[in-house]
Amino acid sequence: MILGMSVATFVLVHVVISLIAIVAGLIVMFGMLGSKRMPGLTAIFLLFTILTSATGFLIPPLLSEKLLPSHMIGILSLVLLAIACIALYAMKLAGPWRWIYALTALLSLYFNVFVLVIQSFLKIPALTALAPGNPPAGPIFAVAQGIALVFFAVMIIGVWRRFRPA
Repeated sequence: MILGMSVATFVLVHVVISLIAIVAGLIVMFGMLGSKRMPGLTAIFLLFTILTSATGFLIPPLLSEKLLPSHMIGILSLVLLAIACIALYAMKLAGPWRWIYALTALLSLYFNVFVLVIQSFLKIPALTALAPGNPPAGPIFAVAQGIALVFFAVMIIGVWRRFRPA
């Protein structure tokens, strides 16, 4: 049991939270390209991305039992999200805090998508057949992760150049 839920139910809640964070984050990212702030959706993105990382630590094996790559991604994501929240809410995106916010928020989104690709190859039988192993390996998996990386690199550069908050 985790927080009063079976492990399967908790993992399902974690996945739903993650998908909400990714969808909200993608909408916010495309909004940033047009210098649209979207404060409500941005708050949802940041909150659900924080929840995604935090709930990930509760899924066995726990961080106290063994440090996994997923734990390291979660720690890095939480640090980036803390910086993004400071840049947005405390520093009001003034001066260099605009690009600091954009970079840290979108890197956190990328990490969520990175984990989504890994989990998709682990949990979806058709993808598992294309890239077996834990962690997944092979050229198809590498191409999928490469596409995600290039997409986010292009988007982060685009947002860095165009995002001008009001």
